[in-house]
Amino acid sequence: MRVALLFAMQAEAAPVIRALGLVPGAHSVDERFGFVQHHGDYRGLQIVLATNGHDAVHGVDQIGTQATVLNAYLTLTANQPDLCINAGTAGGFVKRGGAIGDVVISNGVVRYHDRRIPIPGFDAYGVGSYPTLVRPEIATRLGLREGSISTSDSLDATPECHARMDAHDTQAKEMEAASIAWVCAKLAIPFVALKAITDLVDGGLATETEFLANLHLASERLCDRVVAFLDLLADEPQVFALQGDA
Repeated sequence: MRVALLFAMQAEAAPVIRALGLVPGAHSVDERFGFVQHHGDYRGLQIVLATNGHDAVHGVDQIGTQATVLNAYLTLTANQPDLCINAGTAGGFVKRGGAIGDVVISNGVVRYHDRRIPIPGFDAYGVGSYPTLVRPEIATRLGLREGSISTSDSLDATPECHARMDAHDTQAKEMEAASIAWVCAKLAIPFVALKAITDLVDGGLATETEFLANLHLASERLCDRVVAFLDLLADEPQVFALQGDA
C-alpha cells in the first residue's frame, strides 16, 4: 500500500522522518518551489513524505494553503498513493475540552472558516466541506480526539471566524488541511488529517507565543500517533476499508 504524508513545516515532519527511517528523494519535485520529499518502506507500506520547504525570499516555512495545494497536487499525482495523511499542528479549544499535546483526527469533513463569499452558491463553495476518512474505532484505539478540523491562512481569527468554527464544533484550527482535502477529492484519493494541538485559541495566551513554546512537544506527540496510525494500517488494513472512501 502506498501512503502519502503531507506536512507544512520541517519541524513538524522531522520526528516522523527519523522514526520511519525515511531518506531524501533523489530529485526535487520542482526545485523552483522548494518542496522536499522523503521516501521509504515502513512495515510494507510505501511512504512518501512531503514538506512545503522554505521560502527563499523570507527564509521561513511555506505554511498555509498557497504552497500546500501545489505541493499536494505534485506529490499525489507523481506517487498515486492509496491514502493521503495531512499531519501537522493546530490550535485547540478549552471550551471543547482541548489540551496542549492532544492529537485530533478529522471526523468527516474539513472546512474553511475564513473564505466568506456572501453570494448564493459561492458561500457554500467558500466553506468547502471536503470529505475525510471516517473510522471512529481508529480514534478510540489510538487515543485520538475525533472532531471537526477547520482551515484558514491566518494564525489569528476574527469574530466571524470564531462564529463559523463554533457552528461546526471545531476541535482543531489550522492552515492546510482543507486545501489538501480539496486536491484529494479531485483525485479520488482517501484523505485523513491528524493535528497535534500547540496552542489554545480561547486560552488567553498569545497564539504565536504558545505555538512556539509547544511546537516541539506537539510534534513529538504527533509523531507518536502517526507511527501508531501506520502500525494499525500495516497490521489491520481491513479496519480502514479504503475502497470507495474518496
